[in-house]
Amino acid sequence: MPVKSVRFDCLLASTALGLALMLSSQPGEAQQKGQNVSIVVPLPEDLPPPTLKDFTSAPTQAALADTAKDAAAPAASAPAAALADSDVADKLREIIGGKFDRTVSRKAEREGIDSFYKGRNYAPLWVSNGAGNERAKSAIATLSQADAVGLDPSDYPAPDFKSAASVDALAEAEFKLTASTLSFARHAQAGRIHHSRIGGDIQFNPVVPEPADVLAKLADGNDAGKALDSFNPPHPAFKALTVKLAELRKGAAEPKAKVEEDKSVKVKVGDGKLLRPGMKDPRVVSLRQRLNIDGDKDNQLYDDAVRDAVKTFQTESDIGIDGNLGPNTVRALNGEKKETHRPSADPIDTVVVNMERWRWLPRDLGNPHVIVNVPDFRLTLYDNDKLYWTTKIVAGKPNLATPMVSAEMKFITVNPTWNVPPSIIENEYLPALQQDPQALERIGLKIEQAADGTVRIFQPPGAGNALGRIRFNFPNKFLVYQHDTPDKHLFAKEERAFSHGCIRVQNPLTYGEKILSLVLPNENYTEARLEKMFGGSEININFPKNIWVHLTYQSAFVDEDGKLQLRRDIYGRDARMIAILKGSERKVADIGIESASNSSFKPVRMPVGMYGGGYNGPGLFDFLFGGAQAQQPYRPRNFNGPRANNNGRISSR
Repeated sequence: MPVKSVRFDCLLASTALGLALMLSSQPGEAQQKGQNVSIVVPLPEDLPPPTLKDFTSAPTQAALADTAKDAAAPAASAPAAALADSDVADKLREIIGGKFDRTVSRKAEREGIDSFYKGRNYAPLWVSNGAGNERAKSAIATLSQADAVGLDPSDYPAPDFKSAASVDALAEAEFKLTASTLSFARHAQAGRIHHSRIGGDIQFNPVVPEPADVLAKLADGNDAGKALDSFNPPHPAFKALTVKLAELRKGAAEPKAKVEEDKSVKVKVGDGKLLRPGMKDPRVVSLRQRLNIDGDKDNQLYDDAVRDAVKTFQTESDIGIDGNLGPNTVRALNGEKKETHRPSADPIDTVVVNMERWRWLPRDLGNPHVIVNVPDFRLTLYDNDKLYWTTKIVAGKPNLATPMVSAEMKFITVNPTWNVPPSIIENEYLPALQQDPQALERIGLKIEQAADGTVRIFQPPGAGNALGRIRFNFPNKFLVYQHDTPDKHLFAKEERAFSHGCIRVQNPLTYGEKILSLVLPNENYTEARLEKMFGGSEININFPKNIWVHLTYQSAFVDEDGKLQLRRDIYGRDARMIAILKGSERKVADIGIESASNSSFKPVRMPVGMYGGGYNGPGLFDFLFGGAQAQQPYRPRNFNGPRANNNGRISSR
């Protein structure tokens, strides 16, 4: 028995040693393939199989424990997960080193991915220890809730790391999540729709984030969701809309659009002679009733109240504005009211596209800064991001929209000269001159021609100047500005889309005082001081610090009381954007397009010498209206001929 025991102890020791050697020689392969190592120990034929009694020897048990401990050590020093992450890195190197333009179509993002991963030796961002990490979970949670900030979660597909059971699957999941986060950051910061697809009268400079910078920001910490959310607009107005969007989706009461009630009595105005201020006529009674003019409805005198009401109606109807009652005005009074754009039937869509437009604006609006909200017909001055002053405005007509742009206000002009924009010269005044050579003179306009043939029509400073007594200058490609106006009656209207695109300010002297108190606080400019500067010569007040002006289109916004407000889509911008987001163009909508060149800002040129400058041939009026050497009458580009309105004005629209 002692002989057999010694022999068996020796056999066990040698077997354990062999087992240890085999395990230490192939630990990686065994662990990687998930195989169990099986050892078959041959026994001499004359020995019976070992029993539990044969393992009771203390030295033998100690030897076995030490051997097992030594055998397990190599596996602990090189775990399977660490090897898997390095294999994912190798696979990413292979993917990024090849062509992946079908997966990531944008060149900038392909280059950003290549730069980022190359800089970290292709170590995965979203994978740790062979599985999706906390950073990945945070990013996926934010992508899945993209609709909370007005985006669409389906645009940012997220991988399922739990089902990624191989190196190839993990690498594909890593790459997929990287591509989705880059798309989200781009859309959150610059928008899903490029403004050039909405109209040529919009100019912003939304900044698309650098892809490598986005990935670096996501890698800096585990809260990738918070990092992704930081690409959304930081403006309080945007954040307020996100709250209202959530409320609408939960079925909260929908706000009603602000719609002006038509209180006018539909009384027919009879035909007759042209009526002007100061005249008496029985038809004035019908006119007072039709336009619901305050005061004695039976008064037959065509007074200033009647004139102002008629001018307002003429402006709304887009006919000649002179305050007189002529045949065209009578026909318009007895006709049907024009249709206007209304808010979308779904306020959620309206809120979403307004959030989209906030992405076009600069992240830093400036301090101080001015916001002009065209659909609300309101101008607001902010100082330290707080409301400082606000007033009503008149904005462009639906066919002469006020543009959307951000520009710096650099100076104020008191007693401005009105240089008539080229579009008005071409489409209105030159056709009007064909019908009536004295038309410009009657309204105080002058005409000049430069040596290169450029025609300039302007109105000198004065009380009747179309710009009023003060102009606020923020140079921009659309040649629009904010200014005073002699037509104060239009501010009584709820909706005020009456201008040619510029912004008329209801209280311009107060506006001037408020702005100057911020940029020149030590100069003590007041309304009274500005008024004393009125005269016949232009006076510029230059700013030492420019003020940013943002012309916006906020048809949905949250007011000071925290209530959601909706306004009419007067220019159809909401409808256009909603159609893009719900159509096939959506896939490429964030790619800008070239807008057709706008000829309305190009100077109008005539043959040199047609006006002034010592030219002895026929003058401009001869050229326009015939004469001994008359040429073909002038016709503006795309002009189909003027419509006479018999009110002393010609309108080409």
